[in-house]
Amino acid sequence: MSPVKRGRPRSEEARRAILDTALHLCARDGYRQVTIKSIADGAGVGRQTVYRWWPDKAQVLLDALIDLRERELPKRVWETDDPLRDVRQLLEVTFALTHEITGRALVGLLADAQDDPGLSKRLQDTVIGPRRDALREVLQRGVDNGVWQERVALPLVVDFAFGTMWYRMQHHHAPVDAKLAREITDAIGLMLGRRPDDAH
Repeated sequence: MSPVKRGRPRSEEARRAILDTALHLCARDGYRQVTIKSIADGAGVGRQTVYRWWPDKAQVLLDALIDLRERELPKRVWETDDPLRDVRQLLEVTFALTHEITGRALVGLLADAQDDPGLSKRLQDTVIGPRRDALREVLQRGVDNGVWQERVALPLVVDFAFGTMWYRMQHHHAPVDAKLAREITDAIGLMLGRRPDDAH
């Protein structure tokens, strides 16, 4: 009989607490105020437990964003028979999470990534890239199904959608919300040759 493995559930529970606490603290206090100590204290673990898995707070928050994406943004959300409606749903879900939970972490990580090529690549590969790919896939499906034409290069359309989000997140001059998701969706429909009211 194989020996019973002990400790793993507790380790998984601690890891989950650390990831959730890191995002909560960042959303509440801002990226610069988050420290390994504050994460450990909030999660009810020792700092050595955090350092066992992550070298710094940036990597903790990045893994927290990856974990949240995998749990909260299932791909099936935007796989209906109406690509334009799928675009709006994808943006609404993404913007809601950005507004409520992830925005300050994303902006902080992006700032740190400017001077850290390794962090920049991992951020692109695991958080930014998958979101771009998901939107690009929906847009391409619309082209393939004859819903619209690629009048504007699809990567540029993706830049327009998420570039608007990033600009607002950094400058705080206007909200990143469901209204913005609808406005961007309408604009994409016009770019690609579909009437705005077709998505409503």
